[in-house]
Amino acid sequence: MTPLAQAVSPLRQRMLDDMRMRKLAGQTQTAYVRAVYRLAAYLDRSPDTATAEDLRRFQLDMVDHGTSPITVNATITGLKFFFEVTRQLNRDIHEAAEAAQIDKRVSMHTLRHSFATHLLEQKVDIRVIQVLLGHKKLETTSLYTQVATEILREVVSPLDTLQPS
Repeated sequence: MTPLAQAVSPLRQRMLDDMRMRKLAGQTQTAYVRAVYRLAAYLDRSPDTATAEDLRRFQLDMVDHGTSPITVNATITGLKFFFEVTRQLNRDIHEAAEAAQIDKRVSMHTLRHSFATHLLEQKVDIRVIQVLLGHKKLETTSLYTQVATEILREVVSPLDTLQPS
Protein backbone atom coordinates (compact mmCIF):
# COMPACT_ATOMS: atom_id res chain seq x y z
CA MET A 1 0.00 0.00 0.00
CA THR A 2 1.40 3.41 -0.96
CA PRO A 3 1.63 6.26 1.57
CA LEU A 4 -0.98 8.17 -0.45
CA ALA A 5 -3.45 5.29 -0.22
CA GLN A 6 -2.96 5.16 3.55
CA ALA A 7 -3.84 8.86 3.86
CA VAL A 8 -7.22 8.45 2.15
CA SER A 9 -10.14 8.38 4.59
CA PRO A 10 -12.72 5.59 4.28
CA LEU A 11 -15.32 8.16 3.24
CA ARG A 12 -13.14 9.54 0.45
CA GLN A 13 -12.22 6.02 -0.66
CA ARG A 14 -15.91 5.14 -0.87
CA MET A 15 -16.52 8.21 -3.01
CA LEU A 16 -13.58 7.32 -5.26
CA ASP A 17 -14.93 3.78 -5.60
CA ASP A 18 -18.43 5.06 -6.36
CA MET A 19 -17.08 7.33 -9.09
CA ARG A 20 -14.92 4.54 -10.52
CA MET A 21 -17.91 2.14 -10.61
CA ARG A 22 -19.83 4.75 -12.58
CA LYS A 23 -16.82 5.25 -14.87
CA LEU A 24 -16.67 9.01 -14.32
CA ALA A 25 -13.90 10.78 -16.20
CA GLY A 26 -10.73 11.62 -14.28
CA GLN A 27 -11.38 15.38 -14.48
CA THR A 28 -14.90 14.86 -13.15
CA GLN A 29 -13.59 12.78 -10.26
CA THR A 30 -11.03 15.45 -9.42
CA ALA A 31 -13.70 18.17 -9.51
CA TYR A 32 -16.08 16.17 -7.28
CA VAL A 33 -13.37 15.41 -4.71
CA ARG A 34 -12.33 19.06 -4.75
CA ALA A 35 -15.96 20.12 -4.11
CA VAL A 36 -16.22 17.86 -1.07
CA TYR A 37 -12.81 19.00 0.16
CA ARG A 38 -13.87 22.66 -0.09
CA LEU A 39 -17.05 21.94 1.86
CA ALA A 40 -15.08 20.12 4.58
CA ALA A 41 -12.62 23.03 4.80
CA TYR A 42 -15.51 25.51 5.03
CA LEU A 43 -17.22 23.48 7.77
CA ASP A 44 -13.98 22.56 9.52
CA ARG A 45 -15.44 19.07 10.06
CA SER A 46 -16.37 15.97 8.10
CA PRO A 47 -18.55 16.86 5.10
CA ASP A 48 -20.99 14.03 5.80
CA THR A 49 -22.18 15.96 8.88
CA ALA A 50 -23.38 18.93 6.80
CA THR A 51 -26.96 20.06 7.20
CA ALA A 52 -29.07 21.65 4.50
CA GLU A 53 -28.44 25.01 6.16
CA ASP A 54 -24.67 24.36 6.09
CA LEU A 55 -24.85 23.68 2.36
CA ARG A 56 -26.88 26.83 1.78
CA ARG A 57 -24.38 28.96 3.73
CA PHE A 58 -21.49 27.33 1.83
CA GLN A 59 -23.09 28.24 -1.51
CA LEU A 60 -23.67 31.81 -0.34
CA ASP A 61 -20.06 32.00 0.86
CA MET A 62 -18.81 30.93 -2.58
CA VAL A 63 -20.95 33.59 -4.25
CA ASP A 64 -19.88 36.25 -1.72
CA HIS A 65 -16.23 35.44 -2.44
CA GLY A 66 -16.69 35.91 -6.18
CA THR A 67 -16.72 32.26 -7.22
CA SER A 68 -17.88 32.02 -10.83
CA PRO A 69 -21.34 30.60 -11.53
CA ILE A 70 -19.73 27.73 -13.48
CA THR A 71 -17.59 26.76 -10.46
CA VAL A 72 -20.56 27.10 -8.08
CA ASN A 73 -22.65 24.81 -10.30
CA ALA A 74 -19.80 22.30 -10.66
CA THR A 75 -19.34 22.29 -6.89
CA ILE A 76 -23.06 21.71 -6.33
CA THR A 77 -22.97 18.82 -8.82
CA GLY A 78 -20.04 17.24 -6.97
CA LEU A 79 -21.75 17.63 -3.61
CA LYS A 80 -24.96 16.21 -5.01
CA PHE A 81 -23.04 13.10 -6.08
CA PHE A 82 -21.42 12.88 -2.66
CA PHE A 83 -24.68 13.15 -0.71
CA GLU A 84 -26.87 11.09 -3.03
CA VAL A 85 -24.48 8.30 -3.99
CA THR A 86 -21.61 8.03 -1.51
CA ARG A 87 -22.75 7.54 3.78
CA GLN A 88 -24.79 4.71 2.02
CA LEU A 89 -27.22 6.24 4.39
CA ASN A 90 -29.55 7.08 1.52
CA ARG A 91 -29.61 3.42 0.49
CA ASP A 92 -30.18 2.36 4.09
CA ILE A 93 -33.08 4.77 4.39
CA HIS A 94 -34.73 3.35 1.27
CA GLU A 95 -34.19 -0.23 2.44
CA ALA A 96 -35.70 0.59 5.84
CA ALA A 97 -38.69 2.26 4.19
CA GLU A 98 -39.19 -0.80 1.99
CA ALA A 99 -38.93 -3.14 4.99
CA ALA A 100 -41.48 -1.00 6.85
CA GLN A 101 -43.71 -1.12 3.75
CA ILE A 102 -43.69 2.65 3.38
CA ASP A 103 -44.58 3.39 -0.20
CA LYS A 104 -44.07 7.15 0.01
CA ARG A 105 -40.82 8.73 -1.15
CA VAL A 106 -38.35 8.98 1.74
CA SER A 107 -35.07 10.84 2.16
CA MET A 108 -32.68 12.17 4.79
CA HIS A 109 -34.97 15.15 5.11
CA THR A 110 -37.86 12.81 5.83
CA LEU A 111 -35.90 11.47 8.79
CA ARG A 112 -35.05 14.95 10.02
CA HIS A 113 -38.68 16.07 9.77
CA SER A 114 -39.87 12.92 11.51
CA PHE A 115 -37.25 13.21 14.22
CA ALA A 116 -38.14 16.84 14.93
CA THR A 117 -41.88 16.14 14.84
CA HIS A 118 -41.63 13.17 17.21
CA LEU A 119 -39.57 15.21 19.66
CA LEU A 120 -42.08 18.02 19.48
CA GLU A 121 -44.94 15.57 20.09
CA GLN A 122 -43.05 14.37 23.18
CA LYS A 123 -43.11 18.01 24.31
CA VAL A 124 -39.35 18.48 23.95
CA ASP A 125 -38.52 22.18 23.98
CA ILE A 126 -38.07 23.63 20.48
CA ARG A 127 -34.66 25.06 21.47
CA VAL A 128 -33.45 21.56 22.40
CA ILE A 129 -34.61 20.35 18.99
CA GLN A 130 -32.78 23.31 17.42
CA VAL A 131 -29.50 22.21 19.05
CA LEU A 132 -30.01 18.55 18.11
CA LEU A 133 -30.59 19.48 14.47
CA GLY A 134 -27.57 21.79 14.47
CA HIS A 135 -29.45 24.93 13.49
CA LYS A 136 -28.25 28.41 14.36
CA LYS A 137 -31.66 30.01 13.80
CA LEU A 138 -34.89 28.91 15.47
CA GLU A 139 -36.73 29.78 12.26
CA THR A 140 -34.84 27.00 10.47
CA THR A 141 -35.88 24.47 13.11
CA SER A 142 -39.49 25.53 12.85
CA LEU A 143 -39.45 24.44 9.19
CA TYR A 144 -38.70 20.87 10.29
CA THR A 145 -41.41 20.63 12.91
CA GLN A 146 -44.79 19.54 11.71
CA VAL A 147 -47.11 19.89 14.69
CA ALA A 148 -49.45 16.93 15.06
CA THR A 149 -53.16 17.70 15.37
CA GLU A 150 -53.30 15.68 18.61
CA ILE A 151 -50.91 18.13 20.25
CA LEU A 152 -52.95 21.07 19.02
CA ARG A 153 -56.10 19.59 20.58
CA GLU A 154 -54.36 19.34 23.96
CA VAL A 155 -53.60 23.06 24.11
CA VAL A 156 -55.65 24.81 26.76
CA SER A 157 -56.31 28.50 26.40
CA PRO A 158 -55.32 30.57 29.46
CA LEU A 159 -58.78 32.13 29.26
CA ASP A 160 -60.34 28.70 29.86
CA THR A 161 -58.52 28.42 33.20
CA LEU A 162 -59.97 31.67 34.59
CA GLN A 163 -62.55 31.28 37.33
CA PRO A 164 -65.77 33.19 36.80
CA SER A 165 -66.21 35.96 39.37
